[in-house]
Amino acid sequence: MKISSLLSKLIVILLIIVVSTSCTTKKDVVYFQNAQEFESIVDTNTFNAKLKTGDILNIFISTLDLSVTKPYNLVESTNNSQGGEGAALDYLIDADGNIDYPVLGKVKLAGLTIEEAKEVMKKKFEDGKLLKNPVVIIRIKNYKISVLGEVNKPGVYPIDGERVTILEALASAGDLSITGRRDNILVIRDFSGAKTYTRIDLTNKEVFSSPVYFLTQNDVVYVEPNTKGISAGSGDARIGLVASLLGLAITIGLLIQN
Repeated sequence: MKISSLLSKLIVILLIIVVSTSCTTKKDVVYFQNAQEFESIVDTNTFNAKLKTGDILNIFISTLDLSVTKPYNLVESTNNSQGGEGAALDYLIDADGNIDYPVLGKVKLAGLTIEEAKEVMKKKFEDGKLLKNPVVIIRIKNYKISVLGEVNKPGVYPIDGERVTILEALASAGDLSITGRRDNILVIRDFSGAKTYTRIDLTNKEVFSSPVYFLTQNDVVYVEPNTKGISAGSGDARIGLVASLLGLAITIGLLIQN
């Protein structure tokens, strides 16, 4: 009777240990926990990505007379025997923040937004009396975000457009795994060789006003694991752990009886 009672107590103790160390609470995984029902959050973020050293730009110049813009819209040479034109040339922002553009020469664009860069290019054409009322189109060709750590699909993700939020980047990576820590996500940002490290809490609605809510090109998002280890894993893992411990308890009880 004493042995049976001891075995029962051992099983209860093991179950308490498993439950207390393995359950991920709602507070650990729910996003925007302090957002109130019907609450409105006004978006005052006027973020615009700024051009950086190492950016690769696609630039197209247009006017009413396209023939006069041909010297500014160079294309790659091609060996196509049918005479087709190659792809448009891309322009790299060098270590000094400049691109080397046909006729214009060195043009400093690093640190400018896309719209500011367009205005700089347009002014150079007009001041040099090269073109009248040119339309300048600029796109960043190597805009990408890296998402690492406790997400379902870590990797490097190319971005279409000029703005992407941290929520969109995480969604592209299949969202956080159950073991990912949601309240301390790290965003690593590089600008002209200087790295900044900013942490963001997805469980708080203040995420929408964070300076890294909108990501810039080549940002790295890192999701660290929580400190509960296997306990925060899937239900199957927890069931397996419980079964193993119960089996151990029963074995110990049988050994004691013998």
